[in-house]
Amino acid sequence: MNEQKLPHGARILVVRLSAIGDVLHSTAVVHNLKRLVPDCHVTWLVSPPASILLENNPDIDRLLVWDRRTFDKAAQHLDLRTVRQTLKEAAALLHQYEFDIALDIQGLFLSGILTRMSRAPRRIGIHERHEGNFLFMTEMAPDIPERHKIRRYMTALAPLGIGPEDFEPGLVLKLPDAYEGFAEKFFADKAVTLHDPQRPLLLVNTRTTWPDKNWPPEFFGRALANLPENIQIVFTGAPSDQVYIERAQQEMEGRASLSIAGQTSLLELAAIFRESDLLLTGDTGPLYIAEAVGLPTLSLWGPTHPGIYGPLTKGHHFILSPNKCTACCKTKCRHRTNACMNAIKPGTVTKALLGLLYH
Repeated sequence: MNEQKLPHGARILVVRLSAIGDVLHSTAVVHNLKRLVPDCHVTWLVSPPASILLENNPDIDRLLVWDRRTFDKAAQHLDLRTVRQTLKEAAALLHQYEFDIALDIQGLFLSGILTRMSRAPRRIGIHERHEGNFLFMTEMAPDIPERHKIRRYMTALAPLGIGPEDFEPGLVLKLPDAYEGFAEKFFADKAVTLHDPQRPLLLVNTRTTWPDKNWPPEFFGRALANLPENIQIVFTGAPSDQVYIERAQQEMEGRASLSIAGQTSLLELAAIFRESDLLLTGDTGPLYIAEAVGLPTLSLWGPTHPGIYGPLTKGHHFILSPNKCTACCKTKCRHRTNACMNAIKPGTVTKALLGLLYH
């Protein structure tokens, strides 16, 4: 750690509104800050639904929740009256407190506005692809060649004397005590057993929020159909994922599986993850929930790259598309083919699952 550039008991605002994976990535920044400067006071401004993942975080002294979804919808429809109203609400929330330093680790024009509203005399931004954020900052963190998002977020601490050599990887998601034993109770009447070496529990998340990050549900089914019957397969996801899960199950040719899509909250899902053996997923929020609670994963990558977004801790394995067109980081395939994800073969995934479940 370089010479500390923080006043005693510094009041620090962190602005990272969304999304689930990115908010969890950002917990690594706050954890390292608190680990190295334990007397600082951290306030975090966040939006639902990701806010629930921070409610019990021991590194956060104060959580401020502002729902950006209302703002986004109004901005999309050019509803300037609602835009102004929601920003006024954000300002009223922030103006209840005083901050010495604000760290914008989202890098949006919107997060820049909110950071400026904090009235912190020092406002530190990071170098991201978004334009205009720097207009609201008093200083910018150093740009670095490192691609991984967490390491790039960590640069926000460089002006405070915390360098890359101080970084310890790891995400933080602490569940309230009320979730102890939740998984056992949830599966009690579902013929699913936990912590049984003879019957490992494989969780499967089939969907992501980006269309071109989705592996075809039929491919999931083919990959899972060839697994031994003693492996318990449980599909997770949102209610809207059920139709894709059913398509995967149709390809499994009668092989037993269970869907719990839409039956859990995010924290309940995290409690189930904590007691399971492996998660198969794409690059999406549940991957980072799994990392945060210690569940090993096998993740599938095409338009994004694990070297940019993937878990940095041990126990996580990646299958990167062999297609030459990968890591475009586009929400929709420019070729309209999803060729990168389609190039991952079910047999490759089956082999990797067997190696991880029977290592």
